[in-house]
Amino acid sequence: MVPLSNSRRWTLAGVLATLWLALAAATQAAVLPEDRLDVLYHSFDGGGVTIDGPSILVRKDFASTVSVSANYYVDMISSASIDVEVSGASRYTEERTEYSVGVDYLRDRTLMSLSYTNSTENDFEADTYGISVSQEFFGAMTTLTMGFSQGDNVIKRRNDDNFERESRGRRYSVGISQVLTKNWMASIGIESVIDEGYLQNPYRFVRFINPANPAEYSLEEENYPDTRNSDALAIRSIYYLPYRAALRGEYRNYSDNWGVQGENFELRYIHPVGQSWVFEAKARLYDQTQADFYQDIFQFAGEKTLRARDKELSTYTTTSLGIGISYQIRSSYLSVFDKSTINLFWDFMQFDYDNFRDARESLNGDVPAGQESMYNFDANVIRFFISFWY
Repeated sequence: MVPLSNSRRWTLAGVLATLWLALAAATQAAVLPEDRLDVLYHSFDGGGVTIDGPSILVRKDFASTVSVSANYYVDMISSASIDVEVSGASRYTEERTEYSVGVDYLRDRTLMSLSYTNSTENDFEADTYGISVSQEFFGAMTTLTMGFSQGDNVIKRRNDDNFERESRGRRYSVGISQVLTKNWMASIGIESVIDEGYLQNPYRFVRFINPANPAEYSLEEENYPDTRNSDALAIRSIYYLPYRAALRGEYRNYSDNWGVQGENFELRYIHPVGQSWVFEAKARLYDQTQADFYQDIFQFAGEKTLRARDKELSTYTTTSLGIGISYQIRSSYLSVFDKSTINLFWDFMQFDYDNFRDARESLNGDVPAGQESMYNFDANVIRFFISFWY
């Protein structure tokens, strides 16, 4: 079995949902989250990988000072990705289950939050603890937020009872949001992450030219550094247009001590129609340079002590276009709820790699190793959910 990526293990569908929630949180005031129930189905399909599953999120406040939340999230994964095919493995299936709970406490203009998440699959388990504090200033025109989280991970390898490794990640963040005018809000956030321990994928290999036949390649295990420090700066803004619509923009810059540098640009347009419909369109561009120790193919085994062939550490570009629609349900059958909505979002994503080649071509003997075409693939992400406020 070959896992999806060495980040262990956010799915792309989950990442998109998390980015949306992060943008909303970055521009809100220090108030308790609304009481609501969200029932979600998510799906990712692309590059030989299919990921789908349900999620249920419940929030409830008590005495207008404390809000508690619980989330259940499942990824059902079926993969025959390029990494799986090149390694000679067959398609595999697995399930990742995630549970999380959170508590928010509001005192005057200060919001304090605690969270815990457990993620489990057959060869990986992660426990993450988080704390954050938000404070309003200047008549609620300015909000300062600081956060810290730590994740402890245990990595195993299927069919190898003697293999067990650990890793730990610490995440520090600080952000400030500002109401600039009655129609314009903006925020800036800084995040630093320190990862330590076993950071590579226990199933992934690098390839090197076969000395017996230079037109073919052989495989050996990757070998990563045992520390990774990264920093990210994000600027987000939302502007409310005169006809009830809104524009949201984001710029994010990322760099780490592995040599990876990335930039993300995103623009969203939200347009309500009547009293029940809301339409959304978005465009996103992500561009990244490769890690210092990444290489598509090596000249011989053990050429470099540090070595990687994870396409997520290569030079590549991702382009995304998305549309969404939300409808407020007005039915007497749901009158027990304050408000109910049904929502559907679809994203089309293109991944274009500049120095990661499609090794399946030489595996089949069509072209010599190292001369294959550059790899690329398209993906579709669907999120369908129903929300109930009470």
